[in-house]
Amino acid sequence: MEQPTSPIRPTDDQARTMAHSVLAAVRYGALATIETATGAPMATKIAIGYAPDEGLFGYLSDLAQHTQNLRANANVSLLLETVADKGDPMNAPRLTLMAKARRVERDTPEHNTLRDLYLARFPKAKLYIGFTDFAFYRFDLAKAHLNGGFGKAFVLTPADLGA
Repeated sequence: MEQPTSPIRPTDDQARTMAHSVLAAVRYGALATIETATGAPMATKIAIGYAPDEGLFGYLSDLAQHTQNLRANANVSLLLETVADKGDPMNAPRLTLMAKARRVERDTPEHNTLRDLYLARFPKAKLYIGFTDFAFYRFDLAKAHLNGGFGKAFVLTPADLGA
């Protein structure tokens, strides 16, 4: 029996550009963590902050189960997708990122930078941006999978994404 060929294409500039366009366009994504009590995967929708010089980050409540999970196991996955204007939504680009979550402490220059970027992206967040049970988490990338639509699968490195 003949072995199937890999569906993964060599990563090229077109794939990198497509991945960057997904990162720039998304405002929300699915964050997957490992539930501490059961070891089962858990996914939840979060707001995504992104800037080319700062990377990906989220503003998460310490009270949320996903935050408790990632504090026990910092390995996370994020699914980011764009919306198809027309046609089959499965042909819209989507990016799955494997990362380590890292808490950003308050009253640091890093926190202040992320706060300003987050408020620029989500102006209504000014209503809760100072809540003490929230913190910024950076997502330090390890690897990414890009699905650009039918027959367009790529594996990307942090360098491909400028991380």
